Amino acid sequence: MQIQKLIVSNLPTFKIGDPLKKLLKFFKDTSFSHVAIVENKKFIGVLGENDLDTVAPDQMIESLRYNLETFFVRKDSNWLDVIEVFARNEANLLAVLDENEEVFGYYDLTTVISVFIDTPFFTEPGGILVVAKGIKDYSFSEIAQIVESNNAKLIGAFITDMRSDVIQITLKVGSASLNEVIQTFRRYNYSILLGNQDDLFLEDLKQRSDYLDKYLNV
Repeated sequence: MQIQKLIVSNLPTFKIGDPLKKLLKFFKDTSFSHVAIVENKKFIGVLGENDLDTVAPDQMIESLRYNLETFFVRKDSNWLDVIEVFARNEANLLAVLDENEEVFGYYDLTTVISVFIDTPFFTEPGGILVVAKGIKDYSFSEIAQIVESNNAKLIGAFITDMRSDVIQITLKVGSASLNEVIQTFRRYNYSILLGNQDDLFLEDLKQRSDYLDKYLNV
């Protein structure tokens, strides 16, 4: 996915010396969560709408210098990195910096996710599996072998959670029935967190990654 074509260049940045009333108007007129702040054309951070709850409009942005957050992505960042930064910072607008530390543009979360959902992982027919195993014991090559040994097609897979030395992986499998795939995963000591509706492990549905839920529900 060439995510760089989604960079938006017609949204403003604000100077550290601008009045806060300009920033307040921006957030009032848009639904964006954050916007970039620059000093001498260089990016120095972002301010969020929530940072402005108790400020006086006649103050300068300078008064909030120590409230600045410093998350951003580079022009050459890949789409997975972009989505990760969005998720980690609960933002819907993300500054993109060039090689000179200047703001090249922004990524809009709605646009990024709409393109992501149009990828084969979501559009190709198949079933979703969420499997879990010890971090030291899993292997993507093994996962692919398990799926393909049951005459199924692995459409996509990505890590959706890691905690307490256990890794959680979400798979899209192109197969009319997932039962054989599920049983093979069990034989290889994978736990099935989400699988076939007829599977006894469906009770673990609530354990799905919050990361996956967030983006499937956009």
